[in-house]
Amino acid sequence: MENVVLIIHLILSLGLIAVVLMQRSEGGGLGMGGGGGGGGAMSGRAAATALGKVTWILAIAFIITSITLTIIAADKAAGTSVIDRLGAAPATQEDTPLTPPSGGLTPPTQGDAEAPLVPAGD
Repeated sequence: MENVVLIIHLILSLGLIAVVLMQRSEGGGLGMGGGGGGGGAMSGRAAATALGKVTWILAIAFIITSITLTIIAADKAAGTSVIDRLGAAPATQEDTPLTPPSGGLTPPTQGDAEAPLVPAGD
């Protein structure tokens, strides 16, 4: 389900970008620098173009899929932590002892200095 919504979300975002780029520029940013007399770019009764309607539809659908993906992600992550999902537990004192084993180690009886240490009593 999440993958389907994610694919729809990506298609909507690409469509929204394409529709916004296809629209005709009507002057400078924020409506400043528009040309001509009293009407300007932002008149009170400006008729919505087909691209304007498509932009609104895609924008609303994009917001809906964004909210849906957020809800799905929140449901999947409820009650878990990152460490739980990784499956790794932090090391405890029992896992890494700092004292040698109870039997102890004795130096090798041979004259070789690089011989391994052997357990006591063997």
